[in-house]
Amino acid sequence: MRTQALPSDRHLRLLGVALLWLLGGGALLLSTLVPAHTDLLGWTPAFWLLGAPLVVLLALEPSLPRQLLALCRPRRRMVRSAVWH
Repeated sequence: MRTQALPSDRHLRLLGVALLWLLGGGALLLSTLVPAHTDLLGWTPAFWLLGAPLVVLLALEPSLPRQLLALCRPRRRMVRSAVWH
């Protein structure tokens, strides 16, 4: 069985920075302080505020999407047939 090593402090700091970057960028886009698309820059603001931190998160934690899907999916319960006596 393979044991997983604990993440280093640097890894946790990078993960925290990427999450803060994603939350801050999402807040800026939702508040419309920064438009998602402009005539001059195109979709560049949306990429740098949402796309880039998502790429960093996926690079740091490649199994994150699978873990999030596992949390969202309802677990199947085993239905036992009733035994009538």
